[in-house]
Amino acid sequence: MFEGFAQKRMSGDGAEINLRVGGPDGKGIPAVLMIHGYPQTHIIWRHLAPKLAKTHRVVCPDLRGYGDSSCPATDDLHTPYSKRAMARDVVKIMADLGHETFAVVGHDRGARVGHRLAMDFPDRVTRFCSLDVVPTGSVWQRANKNWAMGSFHWLFLAQPHPRPETLIGQDPDFWLTWLLESWSADMAAFADGALDEYKRAHRNPDVIRANCEDYRAGATIDDALDRADLDAGNKLRCPVLALWGGARKAGGPKTDGKVSALDVWGEWADDVRGGPLPCGHFLAEEAPDAVWGELAPFLGVGA
Repeated sequence: MFEGFAQKRMSGDGAEINLRVGGPDGKGIPAVLMIHGYPQTHIIWRHLAPKLAKTHRVVCPDLRGYGDSSCPATDDLHTPYSKRAMARDVVKIMADLGHETFAVVGHDRGARVGHRLAMDFPDRVTRFCSLDVVPTGSVWQRANKNWAMGSFHWLFLAQPHPRPETLIGQDPDFWLTWLLESWSADMAAFADGALDEYKRAHRNPDVIRANCEDYRAGATIDDALDRADLDAGNKLRCPVLALWGGARKAGGPKTDGKVSALDVWGEWADDVRGGPLPCGHFLAEEAPDAVWGELAPFLGVGA
C-alpha cells in the first residue's frame, strides 16, 4: 500500500498526527489533502492516493483520535474533538509541508472536517470533494425517526463517557466489523489487509474514547457552528463535488429522505455537482474507479 509515499509524524494544533505524503513536490505542484472517516484510518485512500500522486502532492493523515495519531484529552464541551480543532490540525500540517492552498477530499467524518476547514479557511481550500455525507448541522436539522433507526450510532456514540466506550470495548472487532458490513455493499473491498489494519487501530481504548468524543462534538459544538453559519447565510466559496453510495444497505447520505444530497449541499455552496455511485458507504474502497472518474476531472487531472 502507498508505494512511493513517505510516512511521517507531525505536530498539528494540539495533537501529533500520523500521515503519509507522496507525489511530486515543488513550486507550482498542486496539493490535495485526503481525510478519512469513522471507523477507519488514512488507509482508505490506498487506491486513489497513488493515482493522484502522479500529478499532485498528496497528504493523507490520520485524524486526531484515529489510527496512529494521538488522542488528546477532552473537555466538558468536547472542543478538542470538534471539526474545527481537527481542521486546525491539518491546516497547520499542510502549511508546515509548504502548502498554503490545496484541494480537500473527505469521506464520512473526514468530509465533515473538510467542510469546516473550507468554512473557516476559505482562502486555503481551492476545491472540496465530499464522499457520502451532508453537513452535520443539516443532518441534525432534518433528523427524524427513519434517520434515527438507520443512524443510531450517532446517538449511541454521543452518550456520556464511559457508556459507549465500555460497551464497544468488550468486543471492538465485532463493533467495527458490524459497521463495515452494515454500511458497505461488499466486504470484499476490505480483503486486501485493510480490515486487519482497521481492527488493529480500533482495539486501542484511547481511540475508542476519542471516536466517541468525535461524535459527542458532532452532537454539540459542531452542530452549533454549522447552524450559526446557516443562520448567518455563510457559504462555501470553493466548488464542491458531492458523491455518495447509491447501493448502501442503510441508505444514502443522512438526509430526511425528502431531498437529495445535492439539494442539501446547495444550501451551503453555489457551485455544487455530483451524484450517486454504484457502491455502499465506502466509495474510495468499494468503487475507486468510479470515484476516480468523477474526481480526476474535478481536480483537473488530465486537463
